[in-house]
Amino acid sequence: MDYFSFRNRFVELACFSVHQIDAVYSGFDHNNLTRWQRKGLLVKLRQGFYAFPEYKVQPNFGLFVSNYIYKPSYISLHTALAFYGVILEAVTQFMAVSALKTTAFENPFGSFSYMKMKPELIFGYDILPLSNRSIHIAQPEKAILDLLYLYSFYNTKREIRNLRFNESFVRNELNVEKLALYLDKFNNKELAKRVEIFTKFYGI
Repeated sequence: MDYFSFRNRFVELACFSVHQIDAVYSGFDHNNLTRWQRKGLLVKLRQGFYAFPEYKVQPNFGLFVSNYIYKPSYISLHTALAFYGVILEAVTQFMAVSALKTTAFENPFGSFSYMKMKPELIFGYDILPLSNRSIHIAQPEKAILDLLYLYSFYNTKREIRNLRFNESFVRNELNVEKLALYLDKFNNKELAKRVEIFTKFYGI
């Protein structure tokens, strides 16, 4: 198998797994992947998952990588809030939630972390277009609830202030009714207390 034939077959996928390769090429020598990776022709994302290096310069491509290498999952927490402009500071890690176990991966596309949540709390995300692909990402209201649920130390006005949310977004664009509706689905009294501190702090 020569690299250019392989590339022509998979480059449009951007990311791919060894299972996809084996489905196309029976008897494919997986040692090719190691050789091509050493030559800089492929990037290893995690065990059994690869991508083409030129996609590193594509804006927001790390969001797609996050979804792809750990399924099912969706972008949430600080990463989703930065995506929507709720957090104005740069976020250096791709953060997601999943019903699977908590884990993390490092690769040339970035640092990827996944926090476990109960299956019944996996909701409130959208599928948004990204170039000719799509990403699963929490709605702003759900990203805030995920954050306050998973990081219980956000339980004082000082800690809420330290989040440095975009006050204009919180007061003018955040859907307070949706926030309350989603909060009810959590059925968690401690989370409700933290949300009350949050809403009082921003006067919403």
